[in-house]
Amino acid sequence: MMNIPMVLTFAALAAATGSAAFAQAFPSKPVRIVVAFPPGGGVDIVARTVGPKLTEIWRQQVIVDNRAGASGMIGTEFAARSAPDGHTVFIGTMGNLAVNQHLFPKMPVDPLRDFAPVTLVVAVHFVMVAHPSLPARNVKELIALAKARPSQINYSSSGAGGAPHLGGELFKTMANVNLVHVPYKGSGPSFQDLLGGHISMTFDSLVQSLPYIKGGKLKALAVLGKTRSPLLPEVPSVAETVPGYDLTNWFGLVAPAATPRETVAKLRDDWAKVLLNPEVRTKLSGMGADVVGNAPEQFGAFLKAESTKWAKLVKEANIRAE
Repeated sequence: MMNIPMVLTFAALAAATGSAAFAQAFPSKPVRIVVAFPPGGGVDIVARTVGPKLTEIWRQQVIVDNRAGASGMIGTEFAARSAPDGHTVFIGTMGNLAVNQHLFPKMPVDPLRDFAPVTLVVAVHFVMVAHPSLPARNVKELIALAKARPSQINYSSSGAGGAPHLGGELFKTMANVNLVHVPYKGSGPSFQDLLGGHISMTFDSLVQSLPYIKGGKLKALAVLGKTRSPLLPEVPSVAETVPGYDLTNWFGLVAPAATPRETVAKLRDDWAKVLLNPEVRTKLSGMGADVVGNAPEQFGAFLKAESTKWAKLVKEANIRAE
C-alpha cells in the first residue's frame, strides 16, 4: 500500500549550504513541535526522541506541545494557524495530513493548502494487539471468533480517521467481520483501557505496542504490513491470512503554509541531521519506525499521492467518522 524510500544518506544534507546564511536568523527563540494527541502515543514518542537533539543543534529549547481532541483536528488547526516563522511546526500522522479531510467534510484545515511540507520523518510499522483475555491467538482464530460473536468484540483507536481506525475498518471489510470501533483522544488513552481489559484489541504502531508485547501485557496477533517485522519475526502478517491487506502509517513534519522557503529548508536540514544521528536512528528503528528525512518537494508530492489514495479507499471501504 505504501512506497516510502527508507534510505537516508549524507548526500541528502548537501542543501544545507544553501541555507547557511539563514542559519543565524532561525531559530531566534524556543521552537514548538505540536502533536495532535496526548502524551504517550507513537507520534509523541518520536517527537520527544528528536526534540532534545534539535535543542543541541539550535541552542534553543524545543518543546513538544500536545493539543489533543477532535480526531487530531484541534492540534492540526492550531499548528496551521500559528505564525509562519518556523518556531511552531507540526508533526502529523497519515490521519492528520492525508485522511481526515476525506472523512470530515467540514474540517477547518486543508493540509495540502494550509501547510508547507518539510520532510517525511518516519514510516511506522503497525501491529494488531489484543488483551490476553481475548481467546484468539492469531488472525484466523480472531476471524472465527468475530463471526461467532458478531458485534461483541471491540477495538480501540486514537480517534476517527487515524491509522488505527483505518487499520480496523479495512480489516473488517476485507475479513468480512463485525468489530465495534471505540475511538479515544489518542493512542495513550486507548492503550490504558486496552491494558486494563476494558477493550479487546487495537491496531496501532510498534512504537507504542512493542514494550507491552515484550513485557507480556499484550499479545501480538499479526503485523499489518505486507511482510513480517524483524522486531517480531515469529508474528505473521495479516496478509498471510487475509491476502492483500497492508497498512503502514507515517509521521511527517509540516509548517504553516506561509513559512519562508529558507526557514523550511533550515528545518528540513536540521531534522535530517538528527535522523542521521546513530543514537536516534537506532532508537527509532528498534521501535519499528524507519527514518526517511526526504526533501520538502518529495514530501509534498507524497502528501498529494497519499491524499488521493485515501480518498479512494475511504469511499470504497465506506469508512465513516463515528
